[in-house]
This record gives sequence, C-alpha cells and structure tokens, in this order.
Amino acid sequence: MSSQVLIQVDEDDADPERVDVVARMLRAELLQLDVDDVRAARGGEAPEGSRAFDVLAVGGLVVSVGNSQALRSVVAAIRSWFTRNPAGGRSVKIEVDGDVLELTAATREDQERLVGIFLERHAPRAAP
Repeated sequence: MSSQVLIQVDEDDADPERVDVVARMLRAELLQLDVDDVRAARGGEAPEGSRAFDVLAVGGLVVSVGNSQALRSVVAAIRSWFTRNPAGGRSVKIEVDGDVLELTAATREDQERLVGIFLERHAPRAAP
C-alpha cells in the first residue's frame, strides 16, 4: 500500500500567515515519523499577471506513506498535535483516497471512534 494523505489545517480567526506557521509545526512533527515524504500541498493557478510559480495551499500538506502502519502513525501524530492546542479553535482534515476525516472540537471518545472507523477503512484486506 502506498498512499498520499492530504491534510488541511485551519485555526479559527487565524490569518494565512498563522495557518502557515501552524501547518509548518505539524509538518516538522510528521517528518519525524516513518513516512516517505511530507510536503506543502499545491493550490490553484498563479494569479493573472503574476510571475509563474507554484501556488501553495495555505495550511495544506501532502504526506506519502508506504503502509497502513505509517498511516496509523500519521493519524496518531495529528491527533496528539491537535489536542495539544489549549486554546482550541483548530481543525484538521485528513483525506485518503477521497475519504475525509475531520477533527474539530469533538470529545476524545468521539474522535477515537471516528479515527478507528477511518483507519479500518484504509487497512489492508486479507486475501480470502
């Protein structure tokens, strides 16, 4: 299994610069895991009349994982990072193969249940 995990970080009332800083903090933590790559997500096209450059999606990351255990590690790291924000107001969307998990101000129990369901859907299936 080789997958790309799309992550979108947001923070209530934060400007794009703050969201970028928050996403970079998460990226630094994800780079410590056994993942193939963590890079900024690309956004849309460059604005009309601007010089050609890649437009980055503010708060967006793309993580390349090689197996389901790496995916579990990524999701666990995101949950840990997410819950360390004492002020709240942070949200994270995690997408794999079009399946989206959004972490917001849900209770820990609800988050655990939803994360379990999400990870189960992306676990390798045993051959019959």
